Formats: sequence, C-alpha cells, structure tokens
Amino acid sequence: MTTSDEFRSNRDNFCYRHPDRQSFVLCQRCMRTICPECQTPAAVGVICPECLREQRATQTTAQKKAERRWSRAPMTVGTQRPTATYVIIAITAAVFVLQLFIPALEGIFAFNSAFVIPSIAFEPWRLLTAVFLHSSFFHIGLNMLALWMIGRSLEPLLGHARFVALYLLSGLGGSVGVALIAPGIWVVGASGAVFGLLGALLVIGRHIGANITGILIVLGINLVIGFVPGYNIAWQAHIGGLVVGALIGLVFARTRTRARQPLQIGLLIAIGVGLLALLVIPAVFYV
Repeated sequence: MTTSDEFRSNRDNFCYRHPDRQSFVLCQRCMRTICPECQTPAAVGVICPECLREQRATQTTAQKKAERRWSRAPMTVGTQRPTATYVIIAITAAVFVLQLFIPALEGIFAFNSAFVIPSIAFEPWRLLTAVFLHSSFFHIGLNMLALWMIGRSLEPLLGHARFVALYLLSGLGGSVGVALIAPGIWVVGASGAVFGLLGALLVIGRHIGANITGILIVLGINLVIGFVPGYNIAWQAHIGGLVVGALIGLVFARTRTRARQPLQIGLLIAIGVGLLALLVIPAVFYV
C-alpha cells in the first residue's frame, strides 16, 4: 500500500505544469520539476517559465540591452540539441571500453611532454588524445557528467562548431598547462577541457548579465579539490584548460557579429598556434 509520503515523493518526479509528464530535471531557481517543454536554458542548467518571467522583470536596463545584443548574435542560431556534447561523450566512452581490452593504448596516447618535444620524440597527437583517455570508471563518469551538464546549456548557445573548437582547444590548453608547470608527468582525462567549458561559460555569462554565482561556486570547489593531497589530480591541466577556455569565451563574446566571424576564426587559430609555441619552454628540460 502506498503511503501519502511515498505518493508525494513520486509526484515530485512529474512536471508541476504538466502533471502527466514525468521528468527528473529541476528548475535551477525554484527547484520544481519541469518537463522538456517547460525548460529554458540558463547560464547553469534550466529554469521554468515563471522563473524566467520573474528574472526578466527584475533585469536592469543594462542586462536587458546585453540580452538583446546577444540574442541577435549569429552564434545563438542553430539547433537546441547538444549533439556535439553527446558525440564527445560517446567517443570518450568508446575509447574507455577499448582501454579495458587494450591497456597498451594508454601508453601510446596518454600525454607526457617528453613525447611532444622534437628533441626527444615527436608524438604530437598526445596533446589531444589524452583528453579521451581515463584511468577509472569514477574518473570518466565524473568528467562526462560535468560535460553533459555544461554542454546542454553551452552548446545551444555557441553552436556545434564553436563548442567543439572550445572543447578541443581547452583540452590542448590543459596539456600545455601540465607541460609548463609539471613537465614529464603522465596525464589522462578530459578535466582540462571541462574546466575550459566552465571558464567560457563564466565569461559569457558575465557578458550577458547572467547570475554567475553558481558557476563561481562550482568552479571554486573543483579547483580546491585538485589540490587535496592523495587525490592524484593533475591540477595543472585544470588551470591550463580554465585559462584557455576563459580566453576563448572572451573571443566569442567580442566577435559575435557576422562581420567579425573571420576575426573570430583567426583568433582561435592564433590561440592554438600560441599554445603549441609555448611547448618550447619545457624543451629545456630535455636538452
């Protein structure tokens, strides 16, 4: 027999505006359950129609002006499905399964700066392939959960191509961060790329006048965890990815118009080339 408390708990899994629709997504402001039809992407997560109206009613003139400018930008045009996010998660999961059957893959594709310095060896693919490798189920689960949570809000805002460019360049930034701060150590994982997404989300959210307090709290907690002894976390990759992601977020925010798209592409290429050029610095450790 179902008690009233159990019934109430079960009803919590249904949209408050459409009681016949089951959902497990909560509005990030009022924490009520909402179905896909009632979800509006926000800076972090989604919000319900009522909270959206309240948010717009309390916006300052500057915030409304920034929102109008952003909504006219070409990067907001496109599908609302975070397809690239799902593809990246699928590829990463497939690679992890291969790791279970072929352990030698980690030795071939993991990042170590000694293998991307031409004076010792030349295996530049490690700069990016390490992003798709993980050391455990917990490791990949945590990173892919973060990617899914951020990607479903950020990718629809940026579009597929920009999101993928942000993810890969942030992953590259994480590898370069390790090479500069802790050359010679072995690193695997997507955390540098994920931190890059957080950095970009922080900058873009600030630019459009969104409430970024939640992003700052999440970012701060994860940065601190990276320095806890015994966790064996490459915080150097977190810092590198975060800095690159924030820089790319600034580029996206300042080159939104169609006329500035060539400049945007040029700046992204320049960031990639600049990251590769920075690898000259740790080369002194291997000569």
